[in-house]
Amino acid sequence: MSLIGYARISTEEQSLLPQREALQAAGCGAIHEEQASGGDRARPVLARVLERIGQGETLVVVRIDRLARSLPHLLEVIERLEAKGAFFRSLQDPIDTASPQGKFTLQVLGAAAEFERALIRERTTAGLASARRQGRIGGNPGLRARDPAALRKVRLARQNGYLERLHATAPDWVPQVRRLRPDMAWEDVLRIVNAPLPAARRWTQSRLLRAVNAYVRDGFLPATVLGRARRRESDDRLPAIVAAIKGADPEITLQAICDRLETMRERTPRGRSKWQPSSVKLLLERAQRLGLLD
Repeated sequence: MSLIGYARISTEEQSLLPQREALQAAGCGAIHEEQASGGDRARPVLARVLERIGQGETLVVVRIDRLARSLPHLLEVIERLEAKGAFFRSLQDPIDTASPQGKFTLQVLGAAAEFERALIRERTTAGLASARRQGRIGGNPGLRARDPAALRKVRLARQNGYLERLHATAPDWVPQVRRLRPDMAWEDVLRIVNAPLPAARRWTQSRLLRAVNAYVRDGFLPATVLGRARRRESDDRLPAIVAAIKGADPEITLQAICDRLETMRERTPRGRSKWQPSSVKLLLERAQRLGLLD
């Protein structure tokens, strides 16, 4: 099992050395280090680690507070790891999601988080009802007065919330965008991104472009992905699409590529809707000659 370490400090005055030594002693082959506030969820290094971690690998930290400062954030990260078949371990806390004991601890934490959310909802509802009975108007006075500082805080909170939601979906689209843009048009990138996803998780082009722009703005993707798509000969388009599907999953079978192309409603070179493995094989060979496959 591959162990991937993550170490974080908040200020330059702190040292990463103790965390680095503890992670090395635990057997971490790679250690990713970052200086950022624990309350800041938009951490580029952590985002890249979560994006690239693979099935069967384990993200290791020295203490939970090096990864997250709140229980909801911790559970969110662990859910992202579980969705990729990866695990989480804290060296100084009783959490190792690869073990039955660690999973039990996680279930207890999840129940505690849900209980806390229920209490907050109940207190909020009761407070609003009491305010209405006393004739008070709810809401932020600064927002009602259109105070610039209050408006800026709300805007930043919304941006942070949007980034958190994007981080949860990043594995669905970031690798494809990073690999295919600007070599491929957005229409084709979108169809390749959506092909393996269930209908409820598929993207529209406007949503995908908004997400990419946000990731470029915050440094999670290079600005080059927003460049103009390079012109491609019409005969090269199908080999490029097949190469993109193969590149995303080198172990994918010819039949699975056929199924993916049919999901994308891509027509065969002869204009048919039904694909055959032999046609895909010929396109992969052409893609290889064109230098489209690694």
